[in-house]
Amino acid sequence: MDNSHVEEEVKKLVEEVTRLGAPNADGNMTVKFGVLFADERCANIFEALVGTLRAAKKRKILTFEGEMLFQGVHDNVDVILL
Repeated sequence: MDNSHVEEEVKKLVEEVTRLGAPNADGNMTVKFGVLFADERCANIFEALVGTLRAAKKRKILTFEGEMLFQGVHDNVDVILL
């Protein structure tokens, strides 16, 4: 996957977190990983949601607890836009 494709995926991810999430106490948009993972639109957009989340975290666009998120185990983990 080339860098421009990753950047485009990250941009789409920000749009989806904004669409599905709500502001937290700090005013940052937040959504549960399970909500993102289960959303049909996200499933159609992202070939590798977890990979896109990791790329966005690496770029300090969003954050979440831990290094990797897995369906079921991490459904209640907050994904937070920075």
